[in-house]
Amino acid sequence: MRDAPATIAAPGPDEAPEAHPADEGRVRFRAIFLSDLHLGTPGCQTRALLEFLRLTDSDRLYLVGDIVDGWRLRRRWTWRQSHNDVVQKILRKARKGTQVWYIPGNHDEAARPYTGLVFGGIRIVDEAVHVTARGERLLVTHGDLFDAIVRCARWIALLGDVLYAFLLKCNRPLDAARRVLGMPHWSLSQFLKLRVKNAVSYIGAFEDALSRHARERGFDGVVCGHIHHAEIRRIGDGVYANAGDWVESLTAIAETIDGELVVLRWREIAVRGTHRFGADTASDPPRSIVGSARVE
Repeated sequence: MRDAPATIAAPGPDEAPEAHPADEGRVRFRAIFLSDLHLGTPGCQTRALLEFLRLTDSDRLYLVGDIVDGWRLRRRWTWRQSHNDVVQKILRKARKGTQVWYIPGNHDEAARPYTGLVFGGIRIVDEAVHVTARGERLLVTHGDLFDAIVRCARWIALLGDVLYAFLLKCNRPLDAARRVLGMPHWSLSQFLKLRVKNAVSYIGAFEDALSRHARERGFDGVVCGHIHHAEIRRIGDGVYANAGDWVESLTAIAETIDGELVVLRWREIAVRGTHRFGADTASDPPRSIVGSARVE
């Protein structure tokens, strides 16, 4: 039997590290949540990810699972220099004072036996607790433990991973043609996922289960990843936030200095320019996680 999950709480508002100015050209957040980078796969958008990491700073950085894709690496080794560069960039942030937490997911489950340890300034934990500037407590977890397919029918999850990789491969020539025509990115896999009734029902059940679990444990909300669908919305009395992915969506969740959670969408940021990097880069207006009518 495994020991109880290692949980480390981030410092609360009164314990936050002393503020220091960001390097020139960078935008500072109180916290950034990144999920589903899938390093080690051809689909990982390392160029965009490196630029995102270069342009942002935060007091806390949460790596919310599936950072390295062990499933895919076991089938075929795909590890480029740019993947090393991402790892080095994160390690450099840790050396410069960013508090970094790594919460393994199902694709990087090989890291779970090392929970409780610190490597290069990065703390490996099963889950974390983030306290916002406004005092709200958020559970940070990848979310795969609430996925019945991953827990009870692993072969279906593995088959789904193969099919997902196939759809990404099919999407590349289509995406290239759209760029030539000046059209934005379009995801075949997300199009199918959001239009298949069972897939939509699965997403809803996943979100409800995670939110209910967080509320039962006394949290004000939950930040997760796993399903590659970035959003922030209110479910019941709590807030559900998903960081999305860096294979197709190219998204992150960030907490602004004044304590609001926002979705950062890299493609919108790249089009609008870094001067619009703040809350305006989210698809919706900035939303407070507690007590705001703007959280639906």
